[in-house]
Amino acid sequence: MRIGAVGESLLERLAVRLRLGPRPLLETHGTVLLAQAVMVATRAGVFEALAAGPLGAAEVAARCATATRPTAALLVVLETARYVRSAGGRYALAPDARRWLLADSPNSLRENVLFRFTEWPWIAGLDRFLASGRPLDIHAAMSPEQWGAYQRGMRSLATVLAREVAWRTPVPRQARTMLDLGGGHGHYAAALCGRHRALTAVVLDLPEALAQAPAPDGLGGRIEFRAGDARAADLGAAAFDLILASNLLHHFDPAQGRDLVRRAALALRPGGVLVVQELFAPATARTGGQLGALADLYFAMTSESGTLSVAEIAVWQREAGLRPRRPLRFVTFPGAGQQSAVKP
Repeated sequence: MRIGAVGESLLERLAVRLRLGPRPLLETHGTVLLAQAVMVATRAGVFEALAAGPLGAAEVAARCATATRPTAALLVVLETARYVRSAGGRYALAPDARRWLLADSPNSLRENVLFRFTEWPWIAGLDRFLASGRPLDIHAAMSPEQWGAYQRGMRSLATVLAREVAWRTPVPRQARTMLDLGGGHGHYAAALCGRHRALTAVVLDLPEALAQAPAPDGLGGRIEFRAGDARAADLGAAAFDLILASNLLHHFDPAQGRDLVRRAALALRPGGVLVVQELFAPATARTGGQLGALADLYFAMTSESGTLSVAEIAVWQREAGLRPRRPLRFVTFPGAGQQSAVKP
């Protein structure tokens, strides 16, 4: 998937194809304004105000305690982005807004969108990172409030994938114990335990993350949350049938990543599976994967590492004595997937 200039008429599509349109303007000024429009509308409650039915701009403004004129202008932008639609001067939610941006939607990304407000100054520091090469190390610098926004945002994102993760993760037969590395919100562990009734899970994450993580309901104490740093924690020996490292290795430098895979391999029982779940780096820029390339830059800037290719992960798994499986590509989140390996 990629972000870019998209013509809305035959003439505009021709202009894009012939490179006549001001693409850099659209991809800087335009994308910044659009991002802020969606973020601010989410925080102001615009989408929630429209959840029950169509409203005029003045009615939306009254429900959101905002000024009428800018609210009307914001609604027009949201309509051009197909988050709302209008008829007779009244606005209604479009399917994408109802699916992704309402708080009570099972697919809600509302909290993840709100996390953009926390990320905004980090991303604005790209020029400093480019000049100095020094990452922000966000996990060491976040306040409790930022940790809360981070964990809510990550759990929100996990809802997009949880069902597919539960169905497609290669859980060994007769598996009883699972270790979820860096899975502070517990959503993936809960999804896997929900599908595999005999499975129990230990979720290992930093104390700051676990302080913001609500315990999953309805699992009868089958998930234990344990504070620790995956880079140094004792994972044990032959203790788990399944180990999941989801969106974790991209925060570590290569030496730390290799070491974690090695220790995870030791912690597996024979026949156990290590699942590395990531937004994979594209093999080359020409093969696509713009989101993966953007993520690589983001994680380099905020952590010190970056996205990994399936080939890199498989090499680390082989070095640890595991047998890599074929990579699995997610349908519900293009560019992301799992590189799993079995312990002989």
